[in-house]
Amino acid sequence: MRRSRTVALTAAAAAAVLVVTGCSSSSKSGDSSSSASGSSAGAGADAATKGIVNASDKKGGTVTFEMRGTPDSLDPGNTYYAYIYNFSRLYARPLTTFQPAAGEEGNKLVPDLAESLGKPSADGLSWTYKLRAGLKYDDGTPITSKDVKYAVERSNFAPDVNSNGPTYFKELLVDNETPYEGPYKDKTGDLKSIETPDDLTIVFHLKHAFADFDYLVSAPQTAPVPQAKDTGADYVKHVVSSGTYKFESYEDGKQAVLVPNTNWDKGSDPIRKQLADKLVLKMNIDQATVDKDLLAGNAQVDLVGAGVDPQTQAQILRDPKLKAKTDNAYGGRLVYTAINTKVAPFDNLDCRKAVQYAIDKVSVQTALGGPIRGSVANTVLPPDIPGHQDFNLYESKDNKGDEAKAKEALKACGKPDGFSTVLTARTERATEVAAATSIQAALKKVGINAEIQQFPQGKYLTDSAGAPQFTQDHNIGLMMMQWGADWPTGYGFLQQIVDGRAIKASGNSNLAQLNDPEVNKLLDEAAVNPDRAAREKIYAQIDKKVMEQAVYVPLTDFKVFLYRPDSATNLASTPAFSGEYDYLNIGTTK
Repeated sequence: MRRSRTVALTAAAAAAVLVVTGCSSSSKSGDSSSSASGSSAGAGADAATKGIVNASDKKGGTVTFEMRGTPDSLDPGNTYYAYIYNFSRLYARPLTTFQPAAGEEGNKLVPDLAESLGKPSADGLSWTYKLRAGLKYDDGTPITSKDVKYAVERSNFAPDVNSNGPTYFKELLVDNETPYEGPYKDKTGDLKSIETPDDLTIVFHLKHAFADFDYLVSAPQTAPVPQAKDTGADYVKHVVSSGTYKFESYEDGKQAVLVPNTNWDKGSDPIRKQLADKLVLKMNIDQATVDKDLLAGNAQVDLVGAGVDPQTQAQILRDPKLKAKTDNAYGGRLVYTAINTKVAPFDNLDCRKAVQYAIDKVSVQTALGGPIRGSVANTVLPPDIPGHQDFNLYESKDNKGDEAKAKEALKACGKPDGFSTVLTARTERATEVAAATSIQAALKKVGINAEIQQFPQGKYLTDSAGAPQFTQDHNIGLMMMQWGADWPTGYGFLQQIVDGRAIKASGNSNLAQLNDPEVNKLLDEAAVNPDRAAREKIYAQIDKKVMEQAVYVPLTDFKVFLYRPDSATNLASTPAFSGEYDYLNIGTTK
């Protein structure tokens, strides 16, 4: 199966000589020390969506990040939350990254560890990057191209050790003649399709041309890891820094403290500033407490970046002075319910359609915080992702559900009296649990009894909703989820959640376990197509086909509602990280 796919794609790639055009032309220079989005000191609502608020080069002080729950991991090669992709750039430099800027300027890709964006071969099957000269880890040892290669190998080819991240590289890179089992198991040889001809050059050899490759290497999976310092699953306790900050201490589930990396060189890093004397990340903080600390200026950033809780939101909206310090933005995010096609009776299309028709999306929108937290969604692709088109295959009056059509679908799937299933949500996300409760009530009206089970966000994709065997063993038919684009294209949004070949035993993001040959084929066609407009038409086709399968119930196109404290400097809301503030250069006035 893999072989036939590779042959077909390689043939198609012959026509894709100009794969890089259209996806990275907006940023041709590595010098991006200043943002075209400008600076906005002081204010007004949504000011950080248009420019950098409270721009400053003031050094000193402690920047405090707080978060509800815990992250999946601070290991740059073992994470798949946007907020850790964002945060990890402080200590782990990928080959490319996004310009620290507000609005569309924040979507511009720039070189980071590499001295320029990638150079594709004429057929698009190889990409070459040259590292900046003189780069060092926090211990003073040189960073080499071999360390970047090793980082990709450990993050993509060792799922039993590092299971959280996406699988793009594994799907794209040519495998060894004997399938490569990753650096922890394979003692006979490394991955041949990544070459390091010298200490500053790395070459990736692909099965097929891939227009978005410069975007792909912006993932923290390309941040260098010295093999001699890798301790596998325990690497998170002693991450070696290539960024502006290094770890002073790390307590799992409690706190991480970072201090300036004295071996970081501003001359080799035009986008970072290294302002604060210390960064403190506090974990497992109740959201209401996070909000209070932000309002008081005792914390500068809510790391998760989803926004304040409903009570704080109501308080802010009542006070014009507080509202003037907020930012409300889309960020390529969708809130949805995944329907598990491997758990009966959801292996039946009509049973899935019953759920589509039954849900009152306005009630869900209200539970999530109302229109300020997102518009009702009817498609998988959000409106700010290229390829989005407006359509609604499961229309109901005022988006409040259609009980009659839901019951018709139940009859068609042989369950006229309904059935029982399990609906999962993340414990720390109060609005997600509230939305699940709304869905539970709507389903009950048509005879579907959904038991809500909650799991911690740090384990949600490894040990529960994202572990296919677990979901099948525990009758988990429905799963609450929020998804943001890995990078701002249709492929960057869709592939990991709709491609059947991306399904994995742990850390799975294709929660529906959709494996539709037509969808997979369209993704392959988009990957090798050199024409941006043609790719976007394909993404629209994929969206329609996925909705025809009824495997995802789009709920809202999510908007963040962030409060920015006066004590924080250099705040810019960036769509590249789902509307969060860009964490790269935040400082403090304190």
